[in-house]
Amino acid sequence: MGRRRGKKVEKERRASVETRELLALFRESRKPLSGREIFKALGVDRSGRASVRDGLTELLESGTIIQIRNAFGLAERMRLVTGVMEVHRGGIGFVLPDDPRRKDVFVPAHDMAGAWHGDRVVVAIVRERKDRRAEGRVVRILERGRKTLTAKVLKRMGQVFLCRPTDPRLDFGVMAAPRDKGLKPAPGLIVTLEPGEQVEFRLWEGEILDVLGPEEDVAVQEALVKTNHAVPTRFPSPALDQAEALPEAPGPADFRGREDLRGLPFVTIDGATARDFDDAVFVESRGRAFRLWVAIADVAHYVRPGTPLDREAEERGNSYYFPRSVEPMFPERLSNGLCSLNPNTPRLAMAVRLDCSAKGVPGDFNVFPAVIESHGRLTYGQVKRALLDKDEEERKGLGPLLPMLEKAERLARLMNARRSERGSLDFDLPEPEILFNLSGETEDIRPKVRHFGHQIIEEFMIAANEAVATFLSERELPCLYRVHPEPDADKLKNLFQLLARTDGENAGKRALPKEITPSDLQALLDEVEGTEREFLVNRLMLRSMMQARYSPVNEGHFGLASECYCHFTSPIRRYADLVVHRLVKTALSGAGQTRDPIPAHKALAALGTHLSRRERTAMEAEREILKRVTVLFLKDKVGRTFSGVISSLMDFGFWVELGDVLAEGMVRLSSLDDDYYTYMSDREMIVGGRTGRIFRLGQAVEVVLEDVNLERLEVNLVLARGAGGKSPRRGGKWSSRA
Repeated sequence: MGRRRGKKVEKERRASVETRELLALFRESRKPLSGREIFKALGVDRSGRASVRDGLTELLESGTIIQIRNAFGLAERMRLVTGVMEVHRGGIGFVLPDDPRRKDVFVPAHDMAGAWHGDRVVVAIVRERKDRRAEGRVVRILERGRKTLTAKVLKRMGQVFLCRPTDPRLDFGVMAAPRDKGLKPAPGLIVTLEPGEQVEFRLWEGEILDVLGPEEDVAVQEALVKTNHAVPTRFPSPALDQAEALPEAPGPADFRGREDLRGLPFVTIDGATARDFDDAVFVESRGRAFRLWVAIADVAHYVRPGTPLDREAEERGNSYYFPRSVEPMFPERLSNGLCSLNPNTPRLAMAVRLDCSAKGVPGDFNVFPAVIESHGRLTYGQVKRALLDKDEEERKGLGPLLPMLEKAERLARLMNARRSERGSLDFDLPEPEILFNLSGETEDIRPKVRHFGHQIIEEFMIAANEAVATFLSERELPCLYRVHPEPDADKLKNLFQLLARTDGENAGKRALPKEITPSDLQALLDEVEGTEREFLVNRLMLRSMMQARYSPVNEGHFGLASECYCHFTSPIRRYADLVVHRLVKTALSGAGQTRDPIPAHKALAALGTHLSRRERTAMEAEREILKRVTVLFLKDKVGRTFSGVISSLMDFGFWVELGDVLAEGMVRLSSLDDDYYTYMSDREMIVGGRTGRIFRLGQAVEVVLEDVNLERLEVNLVLARGAGGKSPRRGGKWSSRA
């Protein structure tokens, strides 16, 4: 086994050498090269040609080179760009280049050449435009982004079924026959299918692999979203076998080299339905100061690099959460058992001990392996009732844990105030929560209730993450940082200019700061809080924010105003945290911890890119299932009037966020028959040319639900008579996925 693996590694090493040599040859050449010219230039005989062909194949598959008749040339020299296709409504596309230095390439609908959303493609640049995206046409599809599709069966046509993909961005039909005669597709059912060849414009052939069920079933909608986004739903047998071979509980041998903290009254605080508990906290007084203890499940003790469990967790990147199900990063044997900090059970942990001043300023800290025992599984509801509502019955039920929780609240409030002072951003935007009845039907979609009970844990986790990032940084050891770049400068400039033009008596007096800091932005959020402009400022500022990501280069975290930050506190559900745990263990290898090889910077950067992509996949899947459940929920409410607030504007209409249910729909300008309307993007408003009627971002309106369309994921609204008014105050806090 070891010999075969060694031969494979050596073959891959030789192939990478060939690839590097080939790439250098192409870059030195002033023209495309034929196979004969390549062999001659590299000086290889017949015995060495196979490895050169392997290298050529690798470069072709990556899109680095393109074959032209009998020659090969660099894509970048032929005005060709490789990247991932992103299809928008209407059939137009944008190629997101593999080279991050290039801007997106616009592809008109008639130049897609059969490319689908998510495909890796090669586009030829047909027009360069100053200060605008280049325009291109697809010349080759390198790799289909989806090997299987979910589709709705429209009708039976003899032995085959006409199906339409459930993704609105895939605007074509598929004529598919069941692969297994036992399958019973029928009109209205959702199926998974494997697409085949294109038979004519917007029509493909395929095979039906499985029947998921009726489209009205939320479980079916979850299943199709998982398929659409390639969310894994089964663990491979080797990973399950490894999980089953692990012990039920840690033993004395596992405790060696660890600080025994079982006497400290740690508690976990989570949602009422949570099943995995990967963080526990304890706070004690040190005179007027505090000492914070944060214990995180030591997943790295059980999951070693390169094992089946590790490979599967790395591929998944994170857990995936849906309204009625979860696809965890690890099997339940770990996530809900051995690595869950269940109460009254010894558990292995990596701990952070952080001393804080009487004002909540962090000072000395230490990171070390430990064994703990949770003294209580608490919920956010319990904490709220006991600490915030002062419910005597709840306080009595907490018994000896209550004084510790009161210290925790005091410290968390001090930490929160300190973060606000340094400029950490806090957006006031609602997050949806879907409620189901006993039959599994959607009963309501409303804003999640957030209170300071949630904030206690959030403050402590941020503090632990900063301490661990600093711990590795000070030792000049690698770290997979959680970085959040500065916002888009042009979008922030537009926000300040918009405010300057619409400040009433102070119009034109608001100056754009020369260098915008998180403190400047938080000051603006505080300034508009409770006013009619709060919604507008929150939304426009949020749109200017960049996506947080993982990187071995510490660029700081703008949103948290943190100079050094990583993810350490959730190794059960985020692979990045597990990587950081391993790096910490390497730093502590003299303390009885196993020393894993330190990953090279390039490997850590590639891993960070992969994990950032998987996180975006999880976010996109969450958004899609929310849209689908929303459409199903509103199906029987067509004709009802709702109050809402304008949440976004475009040149063809505006979106309205409904207040009665947390859902969003579109009012199209074509439905307004009293005037001709124009979208003024510089002022974030739509104006009627004759009447002067104005629709602004954040404006309250009354709308009627006209219809919903599950196939296109559309909620269509029309204005009720007399729509207009002031911006309502909305509850709930925005989470930046810090």
